[in-house]
Amino acid sequence: MVVRIRLSRFGCKNKPFYRVMAADSRSPRDGKHLEVLGYYNPLPGQDNEKRMGLNFERVKYWLSVGAQPSEPVERLLFRAGLLPPPPMLAMARKGGPRDTRTVDALTGRILHQGKPSIANKDGDDGKQETAEP
Repeated sequence: MVVRIRLSRFGCKNKPFYRVMAADSRSPRDGKHLEVLGYYNPLPGQDNEKRMGLNFERVKYWLSVGAQPSEPVERLLFRAGLLPPPPMLAMARKGGPRDTRTVDALTGRILHQGKPSIANKDGDDGKQETAEP
């Protein structure tokens, strides 16, 4: 049995509320679950912050026994400090060609792999010339 840590939707129309659950990967989204691990409210409250609560000990347990978090839960666990940042790709537009440059998870800026070398103003590129015998 493959266990996934995923979100299960509760709440009303246009007012979602999610529970973080450990469930069998074959069960439906709002179906049978093994354990409730926390909650996530994506709508901002009066202090304009998204609310989230997790049972860290149980989440660590499920991750240690091999449970795989879904992509949204992986982002939540990164924000909570339980997982390293997930690999992200920048996308030009929805449905368009994908940009394969990596994006910094904290700032959302594109990371450049290498910087081109720039010569100095006097034409010297920083290398010392040696006389060959």
